[in-house]
Amino acid sequence: MKIFTAVCGVGYLFMRTPLAQLIRPTSFDDVFGQRHLLGKGMVFRNIVESGAIPNMIFFGPSGSGKTTVASIIAHNCGMHMVKLNGTNAGTADIKNAIAEANTLNGTDGVLIYLDEIQYLNKKQQQSMLECIEDGSVTLISSTTENPYFYVYNALLSRCTVFEFKPLDYTDIRMAVDRAFSILSAESETEYSVDDETRDYLAKTAGGDVRKALNAIDLLVLSAKAKGSEVITIDDVKQVSSRSATRYDRQDDVHYDLLSALQKSVRGSDPDAALYYLARLLEAGDLISPCRRLLVIASEDVGLAYPMAAAIVKSCVDSALQLGLPEASVPLAEAAVLMATAPKSNSSYAAYALALADVKSGEAADVPSYLRGTGYSGAAKLGRGIGYKYPHEFENHWVEQDYLPESLVGRKYYSFAENKTEQAAKAYWDTIKGKK
Repeated sequence: MKIFTAVCGVGYLFMRTPLAQLIRPTSFDDVFGQRHLLGKGMVFRNIVESGAIPNMIFFGPSGSGKTTVASIIAHNCGMHMVKLNGTNAGTADIKNAIAEANTLNGTDGVLIYLDEIQYLNKKQQQSMLECIEDGSVTLISSTTENPYFYVYNALLSRCTVFEFKPLDYTDIRMAVDRAFSILSAESETEYSVDDETRDYLAKTAGGDVRKALNAIDLLVLSAKAKGSEVITIDDVKQVSSRSATRYDRQDDVHYDLLSALQKSVRGSDPDAALYYLARLLEAGDLISPCRRLLVIASEDVGLAYPMAAAIVKSCVDSALQLGLPEASVPLAEAAVLMATAPKSNSSYAAYALALADVKSGEAADVPSYLRGTGYSGAAKLGRGIGYKYPHEFENHWVEQDYLPESLVGRKYYSFAENKTEQAAKAYWDTIKGKK
């Protein structure tokens, strides 16, 4: 491994080539994963190998190969490549990159690789519109965030989005083996790493090959420092804790996990519900699953088991008082309770129908006999006159229209086919059938 030294104050600064850079593939066949894009015969590979490189956006998690693929494209197409990063690039940097098209460097075309494009503001993104429209430069940008949320439509419409997926265990295990092989050859030291340790490294990378390689880098440095050639699973656990938790409260994974949690409960799968809840809590996110479980109680369990709302609220209160990790106990109870409970979305669906009428302009006047009467002069305005007080009638019910006149007869709520709602339906059929 290449090592350079420079005097820095009272000690030495060692500058090392990162392992991820050292083993970066130079051809599509050597890239780990992404076979849906890079496999022979795939549309993406056919396009880039044709030499006619379109404007593209690579969307996917960290360590999935976006930068590697962009580098291979730039190397193979013969274009002059300018690298920018959205975290520190300004409008001037973008203009300077575009200006390369009018220099000798741009004779064979200019490829701008813009990493983390989501950090550019609207003006900065729009500064590239004209040049990519007229073809003077080609843009390949990458982002870990959903481009349909973070890239402005004008630019998005001029680019093709390709999704990069987290690497699976097999791909990362291959990268781990290759990394140890290269490091052993570079240092002329045969590191002893058993299959169990290699498996653990691959499984705890969370689909991010860079995480695995960074962990290996640290393990090798540690082994050298203690004069050992053996790397154990206990060593790995010290440098890869929580590495399998690929999570950020602002990115798609956050919303995907919450969505999966709710859909698992809705689908009456307690095992899946517990898995997604564990993913969220292990990442240190307590508030989001608490809020989502409260919603599920009314949206998906609903009137089929109305007490679920009260029980879940109690579990959430307990969780917030306990904090992590003990919060997992009441939240797991809430998740299993709702996953195994009967389901009904009748009230949720009924509200959606009522809301649709409101949004469509059905904001008719409240009937005068239902209007408030708690002020002097209400009677002179006809407020409350003719109102029938249900408690004065048999069974505390009397036939009376409550909707605005233009909506009389409109039905929003229908009793669902569960024991609780059917019992309510039978009761009201009996009561109202007497009138």
